[in-house]
Amino acid sequence: MNTTQTSPPAQPAAWLAQVRFDNNGLIPAIAQDAESGQVLMVAWMNAEALQETVRTQQAVYFSRSRQKLWHKGEESGHIQQVHDIRLDCDGDVLLLKVTQIGGIACHTGRARCFFRSLDTRTGEPQWVTQDPVLKDPSTIYKTPHG
Repeated sequence: MNTTQTSPPAQPAAWLAQVRFDNNGLIPAIAQDAESGQVLMVAWMNAEALQETVRTQQAVYFSRSRQKLWHKGEESGHIQQVHDIRLDCDGDVLLLKVTQIGGIACHTGRARCFFRSLDTRTGEPQWVTQDPVLKDPSTIYKTPHG
């Protein structure tokens, strides 16, 4: 008779089980300035990134290009302090209300990633840059982003 008992597989915490990750184990996460309400950026999280974000109260995402966790600001110092995490009605999108430390959320050196707007007033529609570069990305990052 075998007296060795095996533990049942670990079940995710109830709150995490309510999050609907896609077939790749990811969920889109929108970072919104907690004070102004401006949307700063959109990134992806897997379960580990979400749990680490909850644990540290700093945004941790999953880099699809590098296939690893990405602690926002790990290279630039522009971390996101998380104040609130919201889950949408379908459970498949997260909203993080954050304070963007250093004022730069975008790898282009701008305050937010949504810095272009579509101008449809004349002729062919075109993307127009609306927000200035606050800091040259080459002075922020060791490796190029894009």
